[in-house]
Amino acid sequence: MRISLLLAFLILSLVPVMFAQARSHARSMVITHYGIVATSHVQASVAGAQVLARGGSAVDAAIAANAVLGVTEPMMNGMGGDLFAIYWEAKTGRLYGLNSSGWAPQGLTVEHLKAKGATSMPPFGIDSVTVPGAVAGWNALHERFGRLPWKDLFQSAIFYAEQGYPVPEIIHGYWEDAADSFAHDPEGRRVFLPNGEPPALGQIFQNPDVAKALRLVAQNGASAFYKGEVARAILSTSQALGGTMSADDLAQFSPEWVEPISTTYRGWTVYELPPNGQGMAALEMLNIMETSPPSPDGPLSVAELHKKIEAMKLAYADLERYNADPRFAKVPVKGLLSKEYAKERANLIDPNKANCGAAYGTPASDTTYLSVVDREGNIVSLIQSNYEAFGSGITVRGMGFVLQDRGALFSLDPVSPNVLAPRKRPFHTIIPAFMEKGYEHIGFGIMGGANQPLAHAQFVSNVVDYGMNIQAALENARFTVSPDRGCNIVIESRVGPAVREKLSAMGHKLDVQKEYSTRMGRGQAVLHDSKAKVKYGASDPRADGSAEPEPPPM
Repeated sequence: MRISLLLAFLILSLVPVMFAQARSHARSMVITHYGIVATSHVQASVAGAQVLARGGSAVDAAIAANAVLGVTEPMMNGMGGDLFAIYWEAKTGRLYGLNSSGWAPQGLTVEHLKAKGATSMPPFGIDSVTVPGAVAGWNALHERFGRLPWKDLFQSAIFYAEQGYPVPEIIHGYWEDAADSFAHDPEGRRVFLPNGEPPALGQIFQNPDVAKALRLVAQNGASAFYKGEVARAILSTSQALGGTMSADDLAQFSPEWVEPISTTYRGWTVYELPPNGQGMAALEMLNIMETSPPSPDGPLSVAELHKKIEAMKLAYADLERYNADPRFAKVPVKGLLSKEYAKERANLIDPNKANCGAAYGTPASDTTYLSVVDREGNIVSLIQSNYEAFGSGITVRGMGFVLQDRGALFSLDPVSPNVLAPRKRPFHTIIPAFMEKGYEHIGFGIMGGANQPLAHAQFVSNVVDYGMNIQAALENARFTVSPDRGCNIVIESRVGPAVREKLSAMGHKLDVQKEYSTRMGRGQAVLHDSKAKVKYGASDPRADGSAEPEPPPM
């Protein structure tokens, strides 16, 4: 009896310890004092981690991982897309921003499109194609912050392109949904629809054509893409389809180093890149949110979700009105990000009712994301995209990659700051981000078109307002903007039914998705504690990816 009572006591005494391990998020962070690579595809993360183990920098690892992603997620990104990056240098604490979004061809004008009967920008096809900036972006980053030889960064991507890889779950779903992208492109059907169908889940997919293109870039540098054999293939493809791309459009393109823009949010400094990207909307949304304290009922409470939804609408109205290429239009970034302007906008929020027609104010004058931290603590926050799935739906003949359709985001309205013009960069959705306070430095991003600014703001709030670690902050249930705008909101079912009912009663029209919906975007994050010299990595369960630690030296 005494032994039985003692055992019962011991079991009961362990219950609080067992319960203490319960948590609201599913995955643990990756924690190491070496480097970490976090991407949306495991093989890409591993490829980047292997580059770190060979002595590569954070930039080297980011390029290697991004090249693999272009092979394994071909509908999302690749050499035919654009790129933006933020780089934090641990030694100096300095931030660098890179805008490698391509410009419109010289011959792609409003008059050209109207002569063809267009009344708006074509959403796909050759007239939606702008100069791809990704390879030039890799080159600019590598010239400044690379350590390993350029040719060594593409070995894994070439291997997976030649030998193949098994198609994972999320990417399989995207591939099936995007099969119609190649309705007018026999080359795309040949390359990406083996046997006339999207590859099945787990099927080994090979792309020897993109292996050829990658090998040309690896051996001959970025010039192969903009002036050499790859450039000639792009021009031949464009000309065959009646496009306007010229040799000079490619050869004369170069990325732009830019100064990141920022705001403060409850003691943290949050950075985005300036226009033509939409990062200023994330910062404006945070400024509006900061005008009132976080709800004590939590991030998924009625009051907190309503505040964020309404702040999003106001920030997005300003974004649509003002965002454009700052080389062609005056964008009032300083006014949009002022705390005084945020108070004006916040005063428009009714705490009990949804605003279905948010208007812009008057201030004073499909994608992949990855993050890397190396053993020194340098951080790369990088995002790269074709825009929509398989971009323009045009595959470069003999090279195995699609051309982006970023030109679709131009306007043909002559009074719009985003009106199409030669050598102008369009409104861009993809945005990398960075935040810091004291010894903590976080590179993060969450992809997904118009979703990105509000997803960034939700991530920041989860970390700052509710003390979540970066993995929990990525996993937490989110809402996002609906294509129907107004009061239409897409939200995950992990937001409780009672909360959703109250939001609906306030006028929000909710489209409820599954627990982990890719419509909320797919994020990654790394954190460097510069005092403890420890790194943390997180990867969104809404993707097929992982955060992979750098292997220790053997």
